[in-house]
Amino acid sequence: MKTIKQALLGATSALVLFTAAPNLAKADELTLCWAAWDPANALVELSKDFTAQSGTTMKFEFVPWPNFADRILNELNSGGKLCDLLIGDSQWLGGSAENGYYVKLNDFFDKEGIKMSDFADAAVNAYATWPKGTPNYWALPAMGDANAWFYRKDWFAKPEIQAEFKQKYGRDLAAPATWDELKQVAEFFNGRKMDGKKVYGAAIFTERASEGITMGASSALYPYGFKYENTPGKYDMEGAVNSPDAVAGLEAYKALYKCCTPPGYTDAYMGESLDAFKSGQVAMAMNWFAFFPGLYKDEKVGGDKIGFFVNPKEKVAASTLGGQGISVVANTDNMEGALAYIKWFAQPDVQKKWWSLGGYAVHKAVLTDPSFPESQPFAADFLVAMNQVQDFWQEPSYAILLQAMQKRLHDYVVADKGTAKEALDGLVNDWTEVFKDDGKL
Repeated sequence: MKTIKQALLGATSALVLFTAAPNLAKADELTLCWAAWDPANALVELSKDFTAQSGTTMKFEFVPWPNFADRILNELNSGGKLCDLLIGDSQWLGGSAENGYYVKLNDFFDKEGIKMSDFADAAVNAYATWPKGTPNYWALPAMGDANAWFYRKDWFAKPEIQAEFKQKYGRDLAAPATWDELKQVAEFFNGRKMDGKKVYGAAIFTERASEGITMGASSALYPYGFKYENTPGKYDMEGAVNSPDAVAGLEAYKALYKCCTPPGYTDAYMGESLDAFKSGQVAMAMNWFAFFPGLYKDEKVGGDKIGFFVNPKEKVAASTLGGQGISVVANTDNMEGALAYIKWFAQPDVQKKWWSLGGYAVHKAVLTDPSFPESQPFAADFLVAMNQVQDFWQEPSYAILLQAMQKRLHDYVVADKGTAKEALDGLVNDWTEVFKDDGKL
């Protein structure tokens, strides 16, 4: 199999990128703000090419995920000048557009020949547009992502494990394709001794403070049929948010939490999921595609020991959207330089290198390359996931909407308060109040 660099870059070198690059406007210094995680490190490496071509020094402000929203949104709200460029969550688009925090990029894209049709449709809709469904662009798609799964392929492959599973369930042990199969496999491994120690079935998201349990539970809710509205854009949530299918999805998530997660796993998100898997505590774990390159390289659990699978379906195939677009902060003092960075980043060759370094490019020149599905062991699943993603509200009031869902889900799943139907009925009431306050109901 070709290496990813061979597959996507071929003979392209930094020198070729330099000589082929457009003339770039110069700003002495630019600060790019993002979350602190593996892809951010890849972007630092990638941006060295921009500095070499433009003479602009790149600075980076990377904030740990639990503090990212509070830190950066406070910066935007206060009119601060820390960030010239911002890779912000998709949910921030509505508020940042309507509050004038981001530069609208339509005229710039037209002038520079940057076409949104060159990027994956789902990514453009999720990471660039506001209002949704309109060609109003406030960001360039930068980092495709979705919630997916990884598993101990070496444990699954053991002949005695395979034989026992088939005798018990009448099918071969493999990466789960449905949520029913996921729970079955988790129960099979839960409490079992593997590599000399007791293990658990799965690590999932239960974190309360920011977004964790919502991102985790929606990975069950969406496949079971949860919808935010009966009619897009009408905020008619009754019978969608709390439908029988949505109730079944939330019950399935709680059942997986109760049966098969490690002890004390009541407030877990990205880091805890990674730790549980890397330490050999669990057979399977959910997390964002962004972490998969690092997991595959891990000496203890990567390589031949790890496998990947897209979020299991149930009634429909669906994955929880992650990822972000890159925006120019309207308050920047380096507008020309910030726009030059966007122009540079949008180039197909730069996007190919971005993927090769561990960033998740969503440019069609990368995704439609015939060699892409084989370029990484999780690349084919990434293509599937990005064609079935669903996202949380991107409304200006998204933070209030999110905190309501966080509380309702955590109270039900982790704290054992009430029923799934009561939790979702309460969520409809919470959200109805928010949208009434916003004048949308």
